[in-house]
Amino acid sequence: MLAAGEMLSLEGPNGSGKTSLLRALAGFLEPVSGFVRIRTNWGGAIDDREERGSFIGWLGHQDGVKAQMTPLETLRFFAQFPARDAGDAKERRIADALARADLARVRDLPVQYLSAGQKRRLALARLDVMERPLWLLDEPLAAMGAREARLIIELIERLRVRGDIAIVMIAHNYAQTLEICDRIVLMQHGEVTFESAAAATSAEELLEIVRREYRVVRSG
Repeated sequence: MLAAGEMLSLEGPNGSGKTSLLRALAGFLEPVSGFVRIRTNWGGAIDDREERGSFIGWLGHQDGVKAQMTPLETLRFFAQFPARDAGDAKERRIADALARADLARVRDLPVQYLSAGQKRRLALARLDVMERPLWLLDEPLAAMGAREARLIIELIERLRVRGDIAIVMIAHNYAQTLEICDRIVLMQHGEVTFESAAAATSAEELLEIVRREYRVVRSG
């Protein structure tokens, strides 16, 4: 169960199945067995890929934005999904997303001239204007310096405190995720092996669980 406004961190060593799970949820991978069903807060269920595509916002750590476009052009393109707004309402939605991402000053600059952190914040702003209620973020802090990572974390926190989106995020820095996430789920060998409220665990506990499993594998 993931509530609106809640942020869940999906943790685990490389090869544990984190990205595969998120890609299956998003509809990019077909499960080998079983099925994906997402229950919504209005009592319905979302089963097929097309439905999930209109419900889920996806950001992979290698996903980029077109270098030739500006941030304004990028968001104007993606703001047409959903198509309920037009004209001034749509432009206000775009302007608000640029402001939240601290990109208003570079809105007309080609993306190729933005820093890596600005490009990542633009990718998040793209999800913002698309208004998907569930966001799946695969390592949004990957390859970011400390300052850029902090700006991205601050943006994610600004977006989620509105209370209208739920976020599942993969990240490898336990200290960062424990600081900003509500719950932690640890995966190992394709299975969930640990789940806890973030406030009830620690980076040391998570590392010890992973080390313990590693020692078991080596001794076997």
